[in-house]
Amino acid sequence: MIPAANPIIGKEERRAVDRVLRSGGLAQGPEVAAFEKEFSHHVDGRHSVALNSGTSALHMAFIAAGIKAGDEVIVPSFSFAATANSVALTGATPVFVDIEENHFNLDPSKIEAAITKRTRAIMPVHLYGHPANMVAVNEIAEKHGLLVFEDAAQAHGAKINGIPVGAWGLAASFSFYPTKNMTSGEGGMVTTPSDELARMVKVLRNQGMEIRYQNEVVGFNTRMTDIHAAIGREQLKKLPKWTEQRQSNAAFLNANLEGVVTPSTAPGMEHVFHQYTIKVVDTDRDAFAAELTKRGVGNGVYYPTPIHRLPSFQLELDLPATERIAQQVLSLPVHPALKKRDLETIVKVVNSVAKAGS
Repeated sequence: MIPAANPIIGKEERRAVDRVLRSGGLAQGPEVAAFEKEFSHHVDGRHSVALNSGTSALHMAFIAAGIKAGDEVIVPSFSFAATANSVALTGATPVFVDIEENHFNLDPSKIEAAITKRTRAIMPVHLYGHPANMVAVNEIAEKHGLLVFEDAAQAHGAKINGIPVGAWGLAASFSFYPTKNMTSGEGGMVTTPSDELARMVKVLRNQGMEIRYQNEVVGFNTRMTDIHAAIGREQLKKLPKWTEQRQSNAAFLNANLEGVVTPSTAPGMEHVFHQYTIKVVDTDRDAFAAELTKRGVGNGVYYPTPIHRLPSFQLELDLPATERIAQQVLSLPVHPALKKRDLETIVKVVNSVAKAGS
């Protein structure tokens, strides 16, 4: 079986963990501080604050920015549930807007119709590693006096007109879950140009205190450990090479796959292919996926149920592109551990299954 994802952990990560274990200091400490400093270089020098998960990063960023009960935040429904959960956990309301079908991201042309007097912010998702249209989103936000957040959980290293994701909004949130383009084992990062927002995220992650036992606010325990940060530091060094390999793998698949709709990249965008996501439009997607699995090609459907239709939200909304895409998307292996023979096998199997189903 060619796995859909394959986290790469090398001797460098093992040595880094051993270094922390030998130090006797396992909780948040110097490794976290170093990881934050090094990550800032990848987001145009913005503040970076490490947390224990990507969801915590989203959640803490909203609270630090003052998002609260009664507010509304515009988000796509075609994403992982954490996108909307993080809004709801502040007491605010996620307002779901449709996506554009070429790149699966929030459709800027649909945003203004969703704005009300309660709208405080817009949060696009850079889904599958393809940046959202932040130029258009920021123009709309400025026009209406709204805050902009980025869900960059899947887009480490992606760029828009040469500017990295994570450097476009008031705050951005990254994930270091094991299947992401880089991992810390588990973890997240908030990036922001705001001194005060960065400080408040640090306060919130540490039980509401900057100075020990002087709790300013009711806070959380969402700190990253030095063990996780040590892994993340080593992975960050490897990220550029891995990104190039993902892009090369995607280019090979684009050039050779037949009978399916392959992913495209919008002008000015750098896609980092967290997922290589095709559209299966001429046959049953789930049957197609099952046949790939049967023939040894791992795959995944991200995401089969739009967030607004999950039991946690259960909303009746008219989001036709979201509904259609959720029935068509299928992600194939694209990770940097793939060999040429793996890519050739993926092409052979996908083309055969597509031909059989046409």
